[in-house]
Amino acid sequence: MHPFASYVLRSYYKATGWNEDNLYANLTRSSSALLDFTVPHGLHFSVSKSPNALFKTTYAMTAMPSLHGSVGYIFTSCDLDVKSSGNVRFKDMIERFKVYDQPRRPETPEEEWLAGELVRKRDYLLYGRFFLPTGRLDALYSTRLTPTIQASISAISDPPSLRGQKGDMSNVMINLQHDVGKWCSEYTWSAEDEMWGVRVLHNFGKIGGAGAGASDVADDAAARGRGVKRVDEEDGIEGGLKGRVSVGGEFYFSAKERSAGVSTGIRFTTLPDATPPSFQIPTSSPTSPLSSSPLSHARGPPFQPPTTITALFNPMLGHISSAYTARVSPDLALSSRFDFNVYSFESEWAMGVEWWLRRPPTVVEPSSALPSSSSSSTPSSPPSSSSESAPPSLTTIPSPLEVNGVVKARASTNNDVSLMWEGRLRNMLVSLGVVSDLSSRSKPIKSLGLEVAFFSSE
Repeated sequence: MHPFASYVLRSYYKATGWNEDNLYANLTRSSSALLDFTVPHGLHFSVSKSPNALFKTTYAMTAMPSLHGSVGYIFTSCDLDVKSSGNVRFKDMIERFKVYDQPRRPETPEEEWLAGELVRKRDYLLYGRFFLPTGRLDALYSTRLTPTIQASISAISDPPSLRGQKGDMSNVMINLQHDVGKWCSEYTWSAEDEMWGVRVLHNFGKIGGAGAGASDVADDAAARGRGVKRVDEEDGIEGGLKGRVSVGGEFYFSAKERSAGVSTGIRFTTLPDATPPSFQIPTSSPTSPLSSSPLSHARGPPFQPPTTITALFNPMLGHISSAYTARVSPDLALSSRFDFNVYSFESEWAMGVEWWLRRPPTVVEPSSALPSSSSSSTPSSPPSSSSESAPPSLTTIPSPLEVNGVVKARASTNNDVSLMWEGRLRNMLVSLGVVSDLSSRSKPIKSLGLEVAFFSSE
């Protein structure tokens, strides 16, 4: 489950038009959602509040195995549409398998003028969190320098007094991202170990234009229904998957430790994305005029299963990792990953599953506000014409099933098995999970945790 601060940060990226998915650091994001999900440890509670569209507060407390908490504050220069935990789209609050939309150039927010003066010059986000009783302080500042460049500064102040540390664990990190859609580069500097890092991701094929969103998804679905090929659809071998390829790499060097590292990766994703999200494509009834439109079949069987294939290689450590993830049904996604080290011949095979839970269907009742034939007519209306011209009664339409939970499971050849359920109970988001070690008879349960989150925007 995403912490409230992460949810606000993603909402800020969405409001400012920044595409956080076009980064080399997120190359394996789809498979990691099934294979590297974080299981709650202990008993954790969090309460957050949005007094207005610019300012947010969040409070968290962990009761087990030790008692500690934190207080956080978030301020943004732009209004954010932050929902409450009772009505937020559930899929926006968790890491999940997703075939991300085609890369696009970041959008530029419209300028705001007042009395001939520019009142909105640059969007930014400020975040701070204070931990008790350790006294640790985290801070983040993110801003858009240009339409294609975003900068962020993060800081950690962790005093050693309460934990017997030998030195201060404070650190400052500067991050600069340059995204033009076709490729994205990222530059990082860390003050603690004087580390410099560069990451680059290049996308092959066509890219989407600025402002690609729900309307573009609907147009793509209509084009597919008419047999028209999308401009970014690549020709593939007959009978195989069609998609796009992204290639990237990273290099980092630590002047203090006098060490360096390098890695490279490749990702293949199917194209076009099958079965657009229900909130983007309007649904229609069988008797609706829209039923003859290609959009009415957007939620039908996909042309090809949504699939993501990734491979990473670290030549210095000799580590190779390859993952295959696919959605085999609308509510079921499977993933497998194989890790191998060419120097030690150590290997690991991990498997993960993601199963969505939905609410029972609800029925939309017909409107009872229709005029009745027995109502008195005005002098200007013809007698008994109201009963003949009254519209026919509406047919009840079952609404789409709403997602209200997900079950994730992970197992590996290292005998580690993890199981987690995330869902919504009334107006709270709940996460319950367990991690076990099948090779240990004395302690088969490694950890057990429950996390409860509540936040409000009223």
